[in-house]
Amino acid sequence: MMDNKRFYIEKIAYRLEELEREIVNLEKLADKAIEEVKAEYHKQIKDLFLKKEELRNKVAKIREASGNAWEDMKAGTELSWEVFHDTVKRGKNKS
Repeated sequence: MMDNKRFYIEKIAYRLEELEREIVNLEKLADKAIEEVKAEYHKQIKDLFLKKEELRNKVAKIREASGNAWEDMKAGTELSWEVFHDTVKRGKNKS
């Protein structure tokens, strides 16, 4: 059971690293964007950082969870992941 938890945490950590690279790419696009669009990019980036921190906090709670409690937290973490991932994809698609 601990192997499942460790695997899940590693999977989420990898996903976060991947999306952090995407945020950096969005920041680069924002810096090149015309002034009208630049504010929207920066708002999206700020929202992404907030969502990323929320997801990191959930992963930290899973790490600390004992027994099967982490399984109960998994659904909420997955939902946060999907929201974060979809937001990044929408940002990329606007570029």
